[in-house]
Amino acid sequence: MRLEKKIALVTGGARGIGFAIAKRLASEGAILVIADINEQGAREAAEALGSEKSLGIAVNVADEVSVNAMIRTIVDHYGRIDILVNNAGIGGNTPFLDLRLEEWNRTISINLTGAFLVAQACARVMAEQGSGKIINIASLSGQRGGHGRAAYGAAKAGLELLTKVMAVELSEFGINVNNIAPGAIETEMAKFAHDRSTRAAYNYLIPMTRYGTPEEIADAALFLSSEESNYIQGHTLNVDGGFREAGLMFRGSKNLGQTDQP
Repeated sequence: MRLEKKIALVTGGARGIGFAIAKRLASEGAILVIADINEQGAREAAEALGSEKSLGIAVNVADEVSVNAMIRTIVDHYGRIDILVNNAGIGGNTPFLDLRLEEWNRTISINLTGAFLVAQACARVMAEQGSGKIINIASLSGQRGGHGRAAYGAAKAGLELLTKVMAVELSEFGINVNNIAPGAIETEMAKFAHDRSTRAAYNYLIPMTRYGTPEEIADAALFLSSEESNYIQGHTLNVDGGFREAGLMFRGSKNLGQTDQP
């Protein structure tokens, strides 16, 4: 019970990676607040955790008024916020030349500005407490170029740098701020959106030759939420099966040591 009685907020927690994280934190004793644009989904997710203390509430992370209302609700209920998992976001896969300003602005407003608004509001509460853990969900797409990732990748790259700034400025208040950068994860969305060629491309580039699971992201979030990570600050933990670190790879050993030279 590493997180016993800790108040943990997970945005975008009604399903997918967010819900897997909420479930994992709850299993270690945390009291969960699941916030989502889908209020009914948030409430159902909170009920599914099997704890009467959990709370499901609606939030539009891109709207400051909505974010502040969420924070007031949490503080009124529990008096504090110990953990924030900044998970809410939207995807996108539009080629650069076809990307419309409307889509660009929407992606940035939710994935970057929204993360900023929630983190800032939580950090103000945590600063008064003198402690807190903030985990931002970044992405491999914010570290490497990829087709269709102009808006999404730019937002996640910005979030990774924002995390470093937050880590520097919030250390004096006893707040740890770190990132998790997932790679290809087997979510319901991936099952729907990734066709055979997409999966083949990912599996070729991932040394572990498989997608990760939401539960593997949740394990990383648990670590960064616990006291075991107290001296980790401003770090990005890639959970990607080795995708980022891989270079030239041969499948099997028959080609090792061979070249085209006579």
